[in-house]
Amino acid sequence: MRPRVKPFDIASWSLAHPQPFLCDLRVTAAHLSRTIDHVSNVEYVGWLDRAAELHADHLGFPRAKLLEDGVMWFVGRHEIDYVRETFLHDELVIATWVRNMGKVKSWRESVIMRPSDGAVVCRAATLWVLVNLATRKPIRMTPSMIGKFGALQP
Repeated sequence: MRPRVKPFDIASWSLAHPQPFLCDLRVTAAHLSRTIDHVSNVEYVGWLDRAAELHADHLGFPRAKLLEDGVMWFVGRHEIDYVRETFLHDELVIATWVRNMGKVKSWRESVIMRPSDGAVVCRAATLWVLVNLATRKPIRMTPSMIGKFGALQP
C-alpha cells in the first residue's frame, strides 16, 4: 500500500470529507483467504491500520516519533461493513479521514473503493485512543496534534 500521488476524482464517491487522505492498493495472492477465492476479512483490518499509519506519517506523526514520545495510538473499536468482495489483482483506493477528535479519543472513517467498476467495497470507522506507553492509560492529545488531523468535527 502506498499514498496516492496521481489525481483521482473522488466527487462521485460521496465521501463525508472533501479532501481525504488516499492510498493505492493492489490485491495480491497474499491477501486472499485460504478457504475462498476472495480477500480475507482479516486483510481489511490491516489495510485500515496501514492507511491510518500513512496518514499520520504524512501529517508529521510517524509511529517512530510517537514511540520516542512514549505514546501510541491503540484501537478501541472497529466498525466494518463489507459491501462487496475483492479479488486477486483488484486495484483499490482507500480514502481515510478523521471524523472527530476528543481529548484522548478520535474516530477515523475509511472507505475502500474499486475504481474499475465504481464499487465501494468496504466502509469502516475506527475509534483510536492515544495511550501513554508507560502507564498504559489514555493521554490527552496536544492542540497541535488535534489541529493537524483536520477532523470534520471537534
